[in-house]
Amino acid sequence: MWQPDCMVVHLPDPDSARGWCAEQRAAGRSIGFVPTMGGLHEGHLSLVRRAVAENEITCVSIFVNPLQFNDPGDLASYPRNLDDDIRQLQDIGCDMVFTGTFEQFFLDVESPEDIVQRDPGPGADGVEGAGRPGHFAGVATICERLFKVVGSARTYFGEKDFQQTLVVKDLARALGYPEIVVCPTVREPSGLAYSSRNVLLTDSERERAACISRALFSARHAWHQGECEAGKLREVMLRELDVDGIDVEYAELRDPHDWRPEAPAGSLVRAQALIAARIGKARLIDNLRLDRGA
Repeated sequence: MWQPDCMVVHLPDPDSARGWCAEQRAAGRSIGFVPTMGGLHEGHLSLVRRAVAENEITCVSIFVNPLQFNDPGDLASYPRNLDDDIRQLQDIGCDMVFTGTFEQFFLDVESPEDIVQRDPGPGADGVEGAGRPGHFAGVATICERLFKVVGSARTYFGEKDFQQTLVVKDLARALGYPEIVVCPTVREPSGLAYSSRNVLLTDSERERAACISRALFSARHAWHQGECEAGKLREVMLRELDVDGIDVEYAELRDPHDWRPEAPAGSLVRAQALIAARIGKARLIDNLRLDRGA
């Protein structure tokens, strides 16, 4: 069996990465791909470990995509530490990481204003998409570029960004590749979902932010006790989120198989609970499937 070099390869532009991936595929090696914006944490690393376990080759992209930020302050404060990211990837057996500039990813345009962004599809409707206009179009636009760099592969996303997984699944179906693998949300001991933005929290803010996961798991408990009314489940979440310093943007329920912009008013057959809240300098999102687990 082919054995990779022990050092992770860093390719500084997407064109080099495209050639590298083509060489691996020509040699018959299966490729696992994890797209990221860097600021790597245990959530990202869990995706990479799974890709390493399930494929002969694993590559990771690190690119902070300005198209998916509708808040310039959020873009400016997004954590960036490429050297540390590469070190972590090497430690867990990643074979290649590629980066690039905005101009390198969009060689066909002269300025960002000239980019025709991709329609993100129905998965972008409502909830996160309602509060972040253009976000999912930016996600779909850069993911199309990333998918075309890597080519046919298994591509791994975390369920924490639930609507994003709907968008990339639609994109992959339209392109005919890659295979999308959605992996469970990874949480800190408090229940707080790992996020690159967690580094923006103070110790006390991090402690308070754990109410987000408590709200989700309380809603799941209520579901398994027989509560299937969307309004009542939302009330359960809002009670847990009533914490000083927590500014709730939304606490919503959706049927994950029938994604509509209007919140369901009656009983649900399936339910995805989704929360976004601001704590200090951080905007955090999380979600949980209620009709699974216990």
